[in-house]
Amino acid sequence: MGAIYPDLEGRAVLITGGGSGIGAALVEAFARQKSRVAFIDVNGEAASATAARIARDVGVEPAFRIVDLRDIGAAQAVAAELAKETGAFRALINNAGDDSRHEWRSVTPQLWDERFATNVRHQFFMAQAVAPAMAEAGGGAIINLGSISWMFGAAGLIAYTTGKSAIAGLTKSLARELGPLTIRVNAIAPGMIWTEKQIARAKADDPAKFERYLDRQCIKEHLDAEDVARLALWLASDESRRCAGQTYIVDGGVV
Repeated sequence: MGAIYPDLEGRAVLITGGGSGIGAALVEAFARQKSRVAFIDVNGEAASATAARIARDVGVEPAFRIVDLRDIGAAQAVAAELAKETGAFRALINNAGDDSRHEWRSVTPQLWDERFATNVRHQFFMAQAVAPAMAEAGGGAIINLGSISWMFGAAGLIAYTTGKSAIAGLTKSLARELGPLTIRVNAIAPGMIWTEKQIARAKADDPAKFERYLDRQCIKEHLDAEDVARLALWLASDESRRCAGQTYIVDGGVV
């Protein structure tokens, strides 16, 4: 069991993309802190399974709603609904995204816009939705999920990497905007986090990739979703109360 942050107990937390992968690990980590956790996901089956598992294993049942975050109006409305159940959110984790591969020759303006809507746009608008009540409640933390993929120019997903690079700028400017409201804004840029989806993709594309990836890391251990969750807990806690506008890399030393 990791660190316990007493100030997170009872604190309302909203997590996007909480139904699986890193998002599910985030939901569980905050539930173990006894936070009042709510999450959003587009996949109803995955969300229901995650909520049920956490209720069984942790004894805290997170609230959730199903919504496509590309629909900004619907997403903001859902955030307002969930806040009625949990109270004003004191932490927002903008986790949702999709790193589906796309060859650069095949990218159309429609795909480009869809990738930005999926990976970038909702992060700002979810912050816009929760920040006023967060400030009124005494402040809090917004954590945006970026990626190291753009830092070394990963190939095969250029719309994704371009969007993820924008999150660093979004985080900087939003931290400046919301800091006077006692809201800290930071980002986490994970490396290769071996979720079930990533392991399956690696085995399908290149069976040796899973082990070979360690050659790129300083620390010769695979990363998992809990490694991201541990950092998110600290950033959401008042233990990080003087940290703002930063991107924290969790990649085992790749970049």
